[in-house]
Order: sequence, then structure tokens, then C-alpha cells
Amino acid sequence: MAAAIGGEDKVLATAQRIVQSLGNTSDTDDMLLIFSAFDNRLSTLSSFVENPSAAGGDESSATPSRFDDAERIILSHADSSSFPDDYLDAVDEIIQLTEELNLGSADASEEVMDRAENALQLAMTRLEDEFRHVLIRNTVPLDPDRLHRSTLSSSAAAIAIAATEFFNGDASESLEDLSSGRYSNHSHGRGVSFGGDDMSLELIHPDALTELEVIADRMIRSGYEKECCQVYCSVRRDVLEECMSILGVEKLSIEEVQKIDWKSLDDKMKKWIQAVKIVVRGLLSSEKHLCEQIFDGSDLIKEVCFLETAKGCVMQLLNFGEAVAIGRRSVEKLFRFLDMYEALAQVLPNLQALFMDEDAGDMVCKEAQGVLDGLGEAAIATFVEFENAVQGEASRKPIQNAEIHPLARYVMNYAKLLGDYRNTLNILLKNLEAETVESDRGNANNSELESMSPFARRLSALTMSLESNIEEKSKVYEDVAMQYIFLMNNILYIVQKVKDSELRNLLGDNWIRKRRGLIRQHATQYLRSSWTKVLSCLKDEGIGGGSSNASKVALKERFKNFNACFEEIYRVQTSWKVPDPQLREELRISVSEKVIPAYRSFMGRFGSKLESGRHAGKYIKYNPDDLENYLLDLFEGTPLIIHHMRRKST
Repeated sequence: MAAAIGGEDKVLATAQRIVQSLGNTSDTDDMLLIFSAFDNRLSTLSSFVENPSAAGGDESSATPSRFDDAERIILSHADSSSFPDDYLDAVDEIIQLTEELNLGSADASEEVMDRAENALQLAMTRLEDEFRHVLIRNTVPLDPDRLHRSTLSSSAAAIAIAATEFFNGDASESLEDLSSGRYSNHSHGRGVSFGGDDMSLELIHPDALTELEVIADRMIRSGYEKECCQVYCSVRRDVLEECMSILGVEKLSIEEVQKIDWKSLDDKMKKWIQAVKIVVRGLLSSEKHLCEQIFDGSDLIKEVCFLETAKGCVMQLLNFGEAVAIGRRSVEKLFRFLDMYEALAQVLPNLQALFMDEDAGDMVCKEAQGVLDGLGEAAIATFVEFENAVQGEASRKPIQNAEIHPLARYVMNYAKLLGDYRNTLNILLKNLEAETVESDRGNANNSELESMSPFARRLSALTMSLESNIEEKSKVYEDVAMQYIFLMNNILYIVQKVKDSELRNLLGDNWIRKRRGLIRQHATQYLRSSWTKVLSCLKDEGIGGGSSNASKVALKERFKNFNACFEEIYRVQTSWKVPDPQLREELRISVSEKVIPAYRSFMGRFGSKLESGRHAGKYIKYNPDDLENYLLDLFEGTPLIIHHMRRKST
């Protein structure tokens, strides 16, 4: 068997030498057919005629016919608007030939090399144009209507705007709105919401992806990766810039941002809050995926193209965030600072996952972290300004009818909104130096403070400042009883805002119980200061003895004084306003329980002394039921005067 194999090898070698010797004769084909018929193992030698270099011939003597065909296709379609079906195959042939020639460059003719390189250059120019054209033609425009938009509610925004007006002393309209309770019930949106961590957006028509991928693959294999990346980045940057414009994010310098009036800046901040989530979780996530699909063959090119494409819009967002963070701080901006902080904090992990390059990508992430820190610092500084503004608000104008002060309405609505940011504020306040909160009658004791979260401690201090300010403002009322009505109205309002919101979980039920106890104390003090003089008219002292020998003159004077005092209180206190129906009813009951039994008893003991005399109706104007009905008119906010018919003398 071994001898047979060796013999076959000799036959093949001899046949090859014969073919070489006959390479230039007209009988070559006939000779090959004879050998092929003799043994089919020799049939493969016919390929040598088509490609002498395969058998060790001189490449300079003949150019492979496959190169001629590929070159012809490329040259004939250099300026064509469309590719023939075999254009990419021709490009592949040229790429393969140049690789082969480069590997055996010592034996390659300069003419073939030049022709191959020229054809390749023409092909790459044509592919570059086609790559750009396909990218542009198949870009899917961003449709903002498809995105879920949710912004800070108008009520919350109005409260924020009222902040500036209140503390700047130009609050006539806004305080009317606050006093009417227009902003007391709010719904507070927290920016754009996606179902998961990212929102997939279709940036390129799917049918074009394969075409882009095969073009990019050939450009990269040919050494034209730089040109391919430049085209891709240029087109996609323009697309992302257009998306930013659609989302309402403008290119503004720090100086331009700081010159914008608050109303316009507020609108731009809202759009930024929306855009940062859409851009990072939607646009850039999809752009990253697009790069991975088109440049599947090179991890380096994927990263470079994505970075160069995406960093422009990211830096545009970060520049605006930085400009806002270092700008002028005022209390109306606090919610926007917190919204911006939360939006950026939520997408920072996404940014870090997207920009994984050690140098440029790391720079983008560090910039984002710096802006996030700046927004956090701005939020806390603004919160401290708000606390100081509440503590230092020193308006002395009394509120009509002793009703709820606009400061209480504003601060508690503001605090209620801040409760929505409790987690963020706890994070930001944790590193802030703890301030000593002095214990007060309405404040938690030290052990309670220690068990509170950082934000809850600041909230406790804030309400204490508000209560102290309200107590100071009560002193503008000359009528002491009116002071207590004012205090009850405002403390109850504060308690209700806490009880009916997330603030209750922060401050605790014990905080609420203490304030309710304080309201009861004020109610007792109101009764004492307002009705003591009336009740003194119904005492036995000073009327000349018991019911049998009481002086009619003294009795007439007592009834006369009682009537005058009651009518004056009625005239004054019907104009006072107690908005809470339960407190209003409780106060009326308390008054009635003090006054009506005392009047009924006095009438029972001494009424008969005057009723039998002339002009009794001049002194005994009311029976107990009359008084009880009149007491129902108190605290309605509408001043009334008692109109009564004099009782006929009997």
C-alpha cells in the first residue's frame, strides 16, 4: 500500500512538470483533459491556468481575473446612487487581495498593488457616502407625545412662587390665594416616570441595521475605521442635538442661565428634569445599543463612537445643572433643586454603566457626580434660608377676624411638599452639622429628637419657629381674647396639616397630642379673658342680700351691665372667624356651659323682683333660650348686632 501511494505522488509530480512545460502552448487544455480522464485527482490542476500564482508562477505576468471583475464593478459604480447586488462582494475581493498582497509583498508587483489600493480607496469613499446616507435616511425622529410627562403641580409651583412674594413683602394676591386654601390640597408629580430602569427608543429603522453593519464591517477591515467613526458620530450627534431641542433643552452658558428671570428659569428647570431621564435612560441607552449592533466586531470602536456621540448632550445637561446650582438661591427654588437632584441621582448609575471608558467616560461620570453634589448643596443651603426666613418673618399687620395667618398656611403647605422629599433630605442633611434644638413646650424632648431622622429634627425645629412667630404675631391684637382665638386657629391648622400628611410619621403622635393640649389651654384662657366680666354680673355679691331682700336698683344695674357686656361680646365676636367647624362648635359649647346655667340661676333667684315692676323689659331683655341661640352666631366671621323687641311691662 505504501508503495502504491508513493507511486501516485510521483505521477502527480510528473504531471505538474508537464503542465508547466506546456503552459504557453495551445495544447495545454487537451493535455489536461487527457490527464483528468486518467485520474480525477489531476482535475484541480486546471485552476492553475486561471491563476498561475497559485502554482508558484510570477504574479507580475498576469492579474487574477477575479480582481479584474471586482475592480470593474467598483470603478463603474464610483458615482452611482445605488449599489449593484455584487458591489459588496467586489469590495470583499479587493480587501482579500490587498491582504494577500500585503502578506507576500516581496513578490507583488507595484502595478497590482497600486490598482488594488486605488480601487479600495474608491470603494471606501463610496461606502462612506452610503453609510452617511443610510444613517440620515433611516433616522427615526423623536416623538415627545410618546413620552410620559409629569411635572410639579401648579399648586406646588404657586406655593413656591408665593414664597418670593411673601418674604419680599409683595404678597397681596398670593396671600389671598393661600388664605383661601386654594393650594392646601395638591398633587405633586415627581418628574418623568419609566416602567423600569430604561426606556427603549427606536432611533434607526430596524431594516437599515444590517446594511449599516455590513458597511461598517468593510470599512473597519479596510483600515478606514476612523472615517467610519467620524461619519457615524457626526450624524448621530446632530440627531441627539435635535432630540435635545425637541425636549426643550437649550445650549446656554452659565452667565446666560444666571440672567434668566425666575418664571422662565423655572420652566427650563422643569424641562431639564424631564429631559435628563429621557436622555440617559431612553436616548443614550438606545444609542449605546445601536453602537453595539453596528460595530459588533470591535469593542474599542463601539466605546469610541458612543462616547464621541453622546458626551455632547450629556455635558449640555450637566452644564445647565451646574449653572443652576451655583446661581442665586431663594426659597422658591428649593423644590426644583430637589427635583433636579433626584432626577440626576436616579440616572447616575445608568450613566456609569453607559460610560465605562477609563479616561473620557470616567470624566463624564465625575462631572455628573460633581453637579449632583452641587445641586445637593444648593438644596440644603436653600432649606436653611427657608428656615431663617420663617424665623425672621416680622410682619406686624393683624389678620382680619383672627383667622389663620398666611405665614402658617404657606409654611405648612411648603413643609407638606418637603415631606415628599424626606428620603432625599435625610441623605443631604445627614452630613450637615447637627444643630442644637432647644426644647420648648411644643417641641420633642431630647430622647425623642435623638430617635428622629435628620429631616424630622429639622421639621420639628421649623414648626417650633413657626409657632414662636405666630405667638409673637398674636400680640398685635389688643383684645386678649382675640389673641387666643388667633392662636387656636393657627395651632390647629398646623396640627391638621401634620396629621393629614406624611409629616405625621415624621413628627409622631406625641407631637400632635402636645399641640392639642396647648389648644385646650388657649380655649380656657379665652373663656377666662372674654367672659369673666359677663359672669361677674351674675354673682350675688353686692346686691344687698339674698333673693328676698335684694336691692332692685342693684339688680337693675346688674341686668343692665350683663346685657351691655353680652351685646358687646356678641357684636365683636361674631366678626371673629374660627374656620374649623369642630373647634367652632366646641368653643360655643364651652361658652354656653359657662354662661347659660349662670344666667338661668340668676334669673331664677332675682328675675321676679323686676318682672313685676314697670319697664321690666328694659332690664330683662333675654331669656336663657334667647342667649343660647345668640351664641350660635359666634365665630362666623360676620359682625352682627342684636335687634330685639323690648318686652312689655306687666
